[in-house]
Amino acid sequence: MEHWKHEPEDHDYPAATSYLSLLVGTEAATKLVRKLQKQDALVHHAAKDLLRASRQQLLGTDDTEVAADLKKVKAGSKLSPVLLVEGDPLWVADGYHRICVSYHLDEKAEVPCRIVPRPSAAR
Repeated sequence: MEHWKHEPEDHDYPAATSYLSLLVGTEAATKLVRKLQKQDALVHHAAKDLLRASRQQLLGTDDTEVAADLKKVKAGSKLSPVLLVEGDPLWVADGYHRICVSYHLDEKAEVPCRIVPRPSAAR
């Protein structure tokens, strides 16, 4: 927990909108991100579980973004919580690289997440 911020960065939300718009279109993505912004509660899940639920592959420490975030953590900087949309599979709206960083540091460590339900009409 020591390397996590309590709030997502402002730039995480446009990134989440961009990604989610590929899955559900711009209008639905905007609504989901508004819900994520309003969600104050953080939940915590192990990095390994987030990767499994999202069906994403673990990126190696040689990935440029993972490597950069690992350097930040080792320098004492904190990472932004991840933004998720629940469902099968779990959608990582923003924070995939940060989940991988956490896995490399300690796969069982709890990752702070903001999570909202997937609308029933979403694919």
